[in-house]
Amino acid sequence: MTIDFDKMNGLVPAIIQDAETKNVLMLGYMNREAYDKTVETGKVTFFSRTKNRLWTKGETSGNFLNVVSIKNDCDNDSLLIQVRPDGPVCHTGTDTCWGETNEVSPLMFLSELQDFIEKRHEEMPEGSYTTSLFKDGLNRMAQKVGEEALEAVIEAVNGTNDRLIYEGSDMLYHLIVLLTAKGLRIEQMVEELKIRHKPGWQKH
Repeated sequence: MTIDFDKMNGLVPAIIQDAETKNVLMLGYMNREAYDKTVETGKVTFFSRTKNRLWTKGETSGNFLNVVSIKNDCDNDSLLIQVRPDGPVCHTGTDTCWGETNEVSPLMFLSELQDFIEKRHEEMPEGSYTTSLFKDGLNRMAQKVGEEALEAVIEAVNGTNDRLIYEGSDMLYHLIVLLTAKGLRIEQMVEELKIRHKPGWQKH
């Protein structure tokens, strides 16, 4: 990796991002030595401009930043470092240096769920309910989506909120199974909804 340390007198900014949540955690600076130590140890090390020395994030608190990947930008003069943090990142005790909470959006689980369902589709392990759906064929999978949708409607009209969530979850799961069988992704439905949200969108 070619990094231009000369542009800022031997330093480059390093943006630290949580590899799982994708949230930006902090910004620090690295010189060549700090970068090399980061690569060598797998723990993010910065050059402290106030202390005028290298410092590994977490060396006193134990809240290390464990490196997952390092990317250079198009001008070779700033780094994006994805990490798995051991604890709060900011010295004030907050998750990020902007006082934000570093949490995974629950919606990201839908992608993880489809990844799991796709693996089931590839491996088709015996004893798996998802496997049995794929073996039953497309018509049965589509029928299950309809059945679960009807049950969700019944709970919405005559049931409880808890049962509506339960049946709606069944419907969503079976829909993702159907999408997988068709070679489609839940993200494509999200993109369709984003298009519909734009001003001027008209129904086909």
